[in-house]
Amino acid sequence: MNISERHEIILNKLKESGKVNVQELSEELSVSEVTIRKDLRLLEDKNLLFRTHGGATRSNPYTSDRPVSEKAKVQAREKEAIAREAVKLIGDNDSIILASGTTVAALANVIQPANRLNVITSSLDVSLQLSGHDNVEITQLGGQLRPSSNSVVGPYAEQFLDNITCGILFLGVDGIDLDYGLTTTNLLEATLNQKFINIAQYTVALADHTKFGKRGFGRICTIDSVQHIITDSGTPDSVIQNLEKKGIRVTVADV
Repeated sequence: MNISERHEIILNKLKESGKVNVQELSEELSVSEVTIRKDLRLLEDKNLLFRTHGGATRSNPYTSDRPVSEKAKVQAREKEAIAREAVKLIGDNDSIILASGTTVAALANVIQPANRLNVITSSLDVSLQLSGHDNVEITQLGGQLRPSSNSVVGPYAEQFLDNITCGILFLGVDGIDLDYGLTTTNLLEATLNQKFINIAQYTVALADHTKFGKRGFGRICTIDSVQHIITDSGTPDSVIQNLEKKGIRVTVADV
């Protein structure tokens, strides 16, 4: 089989399923994985696909930073449904971390604690939404303000967490790739989220269906670093099954 024939098969597979895997192509076409990677690079140079970790996709898997006011309008119903499921995990007298992101802000909007709740957050929007509750004690982290997310990042926020342990972390993400892991568009935010994961006993990622198969600039963690993912019914069954095979609890919110 020559290179043109291989490329035609690769592009046809991309057209059928939207993505291809290096190992699977290597076995099917009886060539080395090195050869397949060269093929994918050549096809990417022609703008016919986007290479990813371990394969390639038809659509651009990389997500860009956008203002929080713009992101809040995207998949708003899905985010509200995810928030309604997430709030069920919060118990009486809990200590929780609410990271940044519009889905996490949607969760803050539906929190109505009957008893005392301790909240640590990097998000100004979350603090403002919860400030009207007398029984919510808010610890707002300080540091460098990111205007695009209305949240803080940097060493001051990270150092504050050195002597803290917490129950549940609710984490917002810009992308979830089953091979690469969870990502965000900002490296400093990714580093702060890593710190959150280290001090939390249980990590819950909140991600609507559009986040799967996407990647941001900053890698937060591998997929097995989270215990629970809450998503919406637009997420493909195959993705959910793969997550569950990895031992991750998945809750699908009805929209």
